[in-house]
Amino acid sequence: MASEQPSKDEKRPPTFWEVVGSTLAAAIGVQSRANKVRDFSRGNPVHFILAGILFTVVFVVIVMFVVKTVLNSTS
Repeated sequence: MASEQPSKDEKRPPTFWEVVGSTLAAAIGVQSRANKVRDFSRGNPVHFILAGILFTVVFVVIVMFVVKTVLNSTS
């Protein structure tokens, strides 16, 4: 009996853009089940943690900038 070998695509870690896409999708709550399975089975948790922290920092900085801009434009 021949055992089924995972294809090369199933073994490779997620690309940079797949990690970015997964981070953004997870942040707004629309991560697909297929991508979630891919991330948990092939992804390195450190990459996703760093991407999440970076996303959070960028998001907070953008919100702070928008708030300061709006407050300065009203006074």
